[in-house]
Amino acid sequence: MAQSMKIAIVDDEQDMRQSISQWLALSGYDTETYGSAEDALKSLGPDFPGIVISDIKMPGMDGMQFLKKLMGADSALPVIMITGHGDVPMAVEAMRVGAFDFLEKPFNPDRMTQLAKKATNARRLTLDARALRRELSDGDQIMNKLIGASPTMVRLKEDILDLGQADGHVLIDGETGTGKTLVAHALHAVGSRGGKKFVLVSCAAFEEEALAKRLFGPMNPEDSQLPAIEEARGGTLVLEDIESLSDTLQAKLLNVINEQGTPAETRIIAISNMQEQDRTCEDALRSDLFYRLAALRITVPPLRQRGEDILTLFTRLSEQFSEEYGCEAPKVSAQEAAQLLQAPWPGNVRQLINLAERAVLQSRRGGGTIASLLMNDHEEMQPVVTTEGKPLKEYVEAFERMLIDNTMRRHRGSIAGVMEELCLPRRTLNEKMAKYGLQRADYL
Repeated sequence: MAQSMKIAIVDDEQDMRQSISQWLALSGYDTETYGSAEDALKSLGPDFPGIVISDIKMPGMDGMQFLKKLMGADSALPVIMITGHGDVPMAVEAMRVGAFDFLEKPFNPDRMTQLAKKATNARRLTLDARALRRELSDGDQIMNKLIGASPTMVRLKEDILDLGQADGHVLIDGETGTGKTLVAHALHAVGSRGGKKFVLVSCAAFEEEALAKRLFGPMNPEDSQLPAIEEARGGTLVLEDIESLSDTLQAKLLNVINEQGTPAETRIIAISNMQEQDRTCEDALRSDLFYRLAALRITVPPLRQRGEDILTLFTRLSEQFSEEYGCEAPKVSAQEAAQLLQAPWPGNVRQLINLAERAVLQSRRGGGTIASLLMNDHEEMQPVVTTEGKPLKEYVEAFERMLIDNTMRRHRGSIAGVMEELCLPRRTLNEKMAKYGLQRADYL
């Protein structure tokens, strides 16, 4: 869910800061007031979850000194300055230093609210981007995003940990929607380059000339961005849709790889999205480039091979969407669980994400079933549950594990609550939790 934004109001005049606070509170904002810049600085750290509205003329540390201190700690913090009537040069100087905008006394309260809305939206985007960058550089966090305990997912995680410590280039392939880019992030995060640059370029998103400039330069003088090869120096360069590279660009990339020597200064992770029948990434690339990129290789498993991970993923996703939309997550029946496990999932995890969101929205409206959504996605599926391809025991166990897992989450690890809802004696519940690797501590 989006982080709640605060507004810090700094003004030495009590009446002024209280009137601003009351007006913004009526508009739904959470406000904090300070009588001096010195007091405010004690609370406003680099990741302050909000914005600042400050008067310029204050005793002690004035607004301009205050602004410079804030910009020095966090240059992306939106600060709206309140200036005296006709004090345009001061306002211009504040904008030059880094102020988000300014209000001239006497100001229209509606104008202040509009500015506050614009500034808080900008701040939220900044903090979200920072959180994402931290998450993607944290090996533990990103490995936790690779949800699942099926044998194929266990192998994938082991491969990531092993190859993450190696230094060679990597080729990642697999069906569309399986999470290949997430695997690339994980490879970078768990290795020695985790704290260094991670640059991702989609080769299919550019025309050849533009792609050549983006990868190798020279960039236009007005461009602030470096060519990707330079930008990623010492870190990781991820090339999505590697099969889209023309012969000319393949030759240039091979030259760069050869010039780097061993170990490579910049690690290249190539992602292949080849979907053509009877044609592979090896067919699309010149052989010398392919073997350099595929020195290490990971194939991300399709969702249909991940067994009960499908139910675990669906549960987590529907919980996230239900929190976002402010409603209860849909309950999955035994028949629907079996159908989720049997579905062919041509769109893989991406398709499951879409299904979970639609199921939550459908549940919020109070109609429809997960089974009906599945039938729309997979016209070839039959509404009657069969056990084709898997023993019935596997479907039953997968549903049972999902049911206990969901109930434990709802009751926040309360054994008594789970026993009552599922009508299970303590010993039976303990045995089943041990069988499915479920631990009470994970739900507290």
